[in-house]
Formats: sequence, C-alpha cells, structure tokens
Amino acid sequence: MKSSILLALCLSSLFAYTSIAQKKEMSRTEKRDAILKNIVPPKISKNTLILTDFGAVGDSATDAKPAFDKALRVCKEKKGGKIVVPAGVYIVNGPIHLVSNSSLEIQRGAKLIFGTNPSDYLPVVPTSWEGTFINSYSPLIYAYHVENVAITGEGIIDGNGKEGFAKWYDKQKPAQELSRKMNHEGVPVKDRVFGDGSFLRPQLIQFFECKNILIEGVTVANSPFWCVHFLKSENITARKVKFDAFNKNNDGFDPEYSRNVLIEDIDFNNADDNVAVKAGRDHEGRKTAITSENIIIRNCRFKGLHGVVIGSEISAGVRNVFVENCTYGGYCKRGIYLKSNPDRGGFIRDIYVNDVTFGEVEDAIFITSFYHGEGKGFETDIRNVFFENLTFKAATHAGLVIQGYPTKKVRNIHFSNVRIDSCPTAMSFTNAEGIVFNDVVLGKEVTEPSAVK
Repeated sequence: MKSSILLALCLSSLFAYTSIAQKKEMSRTEKRDAILKNIVPPKISKNTLILTDFGAVGDSATDAKPAFDKALRVCKEKKGGKIVVPAGVYIVNGPIHLVSNSSLEIQRGAKLIFGTNPSDYLPVVPTSWEGTFINSYSPLIYAYHVENVAITGEGIIDGNGKEGFAKWYDKQKPAQELSRKMNHEGVPVKDRVFGDGSFLRPQLIQFFECKNILIEGVTVANSPFWCVHFLKSENITARKVKFDAFNKNNDGFDPEYSRNVLIEDIDFNNADDNVAVKAGRDHEGRKTAITSENIIIRNCRFKGLHGVVIGSEISAGVRNVFVENCTYGGYCKRGIYLKSNPDRGGFIRDIYVNDVTFGEVEDAIFITSFYHGEGKGFETDIRNVFFENLTFKAATHAGLVIQGYPTKKVRNIHFSNVRIDSCPTAMSFTNAEGIVFNDVVLGKEVTEPSAVK
C-alpha cells in the first residue's frame, strides 16, 4: 500500500514538472523560428504567358491594360499562369486585378507606368483607407480574395503618382473626415462609397484578404499613396524589393490585420515610414479584432521618414514583431517608433528589436500613447518591448522617449546594450514603469574617473 502511494506521489510530481516545463515561455529565437516555419512562398505556375503575345507593346505609348486583362483571363481559365513582362516601357491605363494562382514577372528593363485618368480606376472596389474599410478607387495592382499570387522580377512598377493621384492630397480632407465619422458610427461598409469627387488616393499595390503572397526583386516607385498594403492577409514573403517613393504618405510596406509576414533584404527609400505595422482604426478596428502578428523584418536597409513603425492605426492590436540585423541606407527621422492615442485602444506587445544600426536620426527610439495629443476613452496597452544591440551615431533631438498615459502606463520595456553616441536629451520618460537597463550608453561613454588634483 505504501509503495502504491509513493508511486502515485512520484507520478504526480513528474506530471506537475512536465506541465510546468511545457508552459515555459519560448525564447525570442524559438518564437521567431516557429513563425518562420509557417511562412512559405507560393509556387509559381509553369504556365508562362508573354504579355506581348496578348497585344502589349513596350513603346511608352500603347495602352497595355487590355493585354493584362486578356492574359489574366487565361490565367483564371487555366487555373494558373505566370505573365512575363519583357523589357520595354508599358503604359497601363487602369488597374491590374490579379487572380488566384497568377503571377507577374516584370523582367529587367521592363517598366510599368500607370495612367493618370481617375475614371480608369472605377468602378469602386472594396478597400481600406487609413484603417477604415470603404469602397473606393481601385488600387493600381489589386488582389482581392485570392491565393497563391506573386509579383517578381527586376523591373519597375511606377505608380505615376506625382503626375496623377498624389495631387489629390490637398483635396482629401472632407472625404477623410467622412470616412472616420462612418467608422465611429458603424455605418455598414456597403454604404461607404467614395468614388468620383472623393479624392482619396488609392494604394499602388494592395492584397486584400489574400493568402500565400510573394513580392520579390521589383522596384516600387512614385506611388499615389501607400506603396504595398497587406490587408487581412497571411503567409506573406517580401524580399529584395527596392523603393523609390517620395510622394506624401508613401509608406513602404503596411501590414494591417495580417499575420505570418516576412520582410527581408529590402532597400527602402521612402518619403514616409519604411514599414508601418497597423491593425485598424478606432471603433472599427476594435470590432474587427484581427490582430496583426508574427511579423519578421530582417536584413533591411532603412532610409526615409521612419525605419520601423507600429501604429498609429492599432485598434485590434499588434504582437510578435521581430526586427533583426538591419542597418540604414540613409537618413531616417526616427529609428523605431511605436505610436498610438486614446482613440485607438488595442495593444502593442511582444516586440523584439535586435542587432540594428542607424546613423543620424532626430529621435532614436520613440514610444508614445498620446500621438498628436488627441483622443480619449480607449487607451492602448503598450508593454513587453525588448531592444538589444542597437547603435545610433547621433540623435539630434532625443535618445529614448516613452510617453505613456496616466491611466495606462507603458510598461516592461527592456534596453540592453543600446548606444547612442550623441544626443542632447538622453531620456524622457513619463507614465512609464518597469523600465530595465543593461549596458546602456547615451552620449559619450564615461570611463575612468578623473584623479584628485
């Protein structure tokens, strides 16, 4: 009887220990590697279609839109196809709507230039604008409810924004405010129609509710609005893309309500954020409740307004973002920027930034719960953010900034081996708690103390 009791106690202890071990939190690298296993680029169809066989002429004059439409119909009929765009300059007067199992290979020496007549991008399609779902002008390259799609090659995709849609920036405010009002009031999306006269600029490339996406090698230039928008999509690989985009709001990549995203080996050169992770705006974002998560950004070269941004459209929450082994290709105003305000709600947590180098910036690391100093009622929970092995040559304004909210402080932020060679304001922390430092030098490192004279 005693031996049975002893055996039962031993087994009970063993099961308890196993349970504790199983619950042990994975390390950063274990989390990252588990995510990477779920990101697999789509297989590209071997059914090759040459765009010029469908009537396209790369003479910078002939409209290639009909040729793309014909080729994509064949892709749909044959349940797959790779459309090859050979060298030449192709005018495209209207959007390219990708279908499942289709890909574009824009070869070296090929350039797509989109036309500037707004009516060519109607009728309206389901899309999103600054975190609010609407029906509006079609993005220039658009994939909706499709899977296994790719854009590859060494050619150029030119949105021609400077000569077209980008001019709408100064006219957009009435429609922008109306979209936000509809968001807050819960107006059905089908009734949010922003077509002729609305002046909301379309994205250059948008994948909306898509699975298994690859964008590789191409140069993305001169976008009307955001450059590449991953919206409610998953299993995304973006690699070796180059950006040359200087119009207003020319973000590089905007993953929103999206998961399992790998962004690697990118040359950014944007007038706005290089990568901006988003999760919907205000009432609609909280209602949609699709977290942006499992996003890996590595081996990139940042240049533009900000390197990596999370927010400010953050209402469904963002977690598990990894920024690794990145450097800079030029000036950035801010290196790492986490931003929200009390209109948003949601959360930012489990963010890992490792082995990243910047040159001169205005602010090195900036975390704020009060972006633009506005909002109330829906504070964002920002916590569990880890910075390790970061260097900056100079921060001309501030080194480390944390601005929490009185009723929801920013907490559990770790800085390990962070160095900023020069900064007039080393730290500015308000409404923050649980801040941990390990080997942090802000400004000139102090070495041996001077001797008494």
